[in-house]
Amino acid sequence: MSKRDFYDVLGVAKGASADEIKKAYRKKAKEFHPDRNADNPDSEAKFKEANEAYEILKDAEKKAAYDRFGHAAFEGGMGGGRGGARPGHGGDFSSAFSDVFDDLFGDFMGGGRAGGGGRRAARGSDLRYNLRVSLDDAYSGMQKTINVPTAVPCGSCEGSGAEGGVEPTTCPTCSGMGKVRAQQGFFTVERTCPTCSGLGQIIKNPCKACGGAGRVEKNRALNVNIPAGVETGTRIRLAGEGEAGMRGGPPGDLYIFVEVAAHDLFERDGMNLHCRVPVSMTKAALGGAIEVPTIDGGRGRVQIPAGSQSGRQMRLRGKGMPALRGGGAGDMFIELAVETPVNLTTKQKDLLREFDELSEDNNPESKSFFSSVKSFWDGMKG
Repeated sequence: MSKRDFYDVLGVAKGASADEIKKAYRKKAKEFHPDRNADNPDSEAKFKEANEAYEILKDAEKKAAYDRFGHAAFEGGMGGGRGGARPGHGGDFSSAFSDVFDDLFGDFMGGGRAGGGGRRAARGSDLRYNLRVSLDDAYSGMQKTINVPTAVPCGSCEGSGAEGGVEPTTCPTCSGMGKVRAQQGFFTVERTCPTCSGLGQIIKNPCKACGGAGRVEKNRALNVNIPAGVETGTRIRLAGEGEAGMRGGPPGDLYIFVEVAAHDLFERDGMNLHCRVPVSMTKAALGGAIEVPTIDGGRGRVQIPAGSQSGRQMRLRGKGMPALRGGGAGDMFIELAVETPVNLTTKQKDLLREFDELSEDNNPESKSFFSSVKSFWDGMKG
């Protein structure tokens, strides 16, 4: 059987770029990798075929020769016949597959490799900051300055970790990979390099200011925008404001967790507010308008119906908390608390007695009831 065209194997056009060729190979490697196709006996052959094609097409000189002479460019001295091992490609596919190994399995093996002596930048950790705000600030929103203790890039070595800013050297143990691999039967076990601790580089002359870490501890002052409508549990993310990465690595993020403090007057329920307002006995009995404070610092006017009892609720629409991302506001619910008058003057007592007598005269059934109770107690005394 004649060999398939390498471009057809990877599914790319002859004029494809190096990135397009690598992307196509990565897709084929995922599709036909034997570990993912244990029940498909043809997957290994297709996987090796893709490796062979990529080994040629990824190299500019080999690709040029293949474009000119086809498969004949690598026959005779470049390997045996069909099914044989071909040095540099074909049977030994470790070189080609290593180019995309971490792209395929990086999520499972713990990240990419440094490769080629390039800087292996470890991302900094994310940080959490607990921020307590008042209900009034949660209503209006605010700008607040917070002090965050964190790791920042070292100024002496500019984050490199090396004295004088000298570039680190490639780790000789892992060749910059940051990982070492060991064969155990049919499996390859990969672990963090013990020499460079996974960084892929070593520093012969560490920076004295940071000890080679490339970062130092420092308090940072940050201005934080607290939007109107936040509530307890709201999380605000500040990208890139977390801990600096090791040896110039990218910083993590800062997450601010908001807690809204209890208010002396208002009780919050989502976007709604509740408050308990005292009213006089006469106002509750006769009805009328009262003014109540609102969360925005103003006052709202509420009309109380005559004969209102304690516990009765009324609503002021739109006087609650604003929505966090816009879209209106909640309501304010007012609960009446009818107060019994105390410290009465003699005249006030006389008026209440007169009121009580008039109430009995206006309510014969109530008067008859109290007369019966009085007769009962008089009989007990006799």
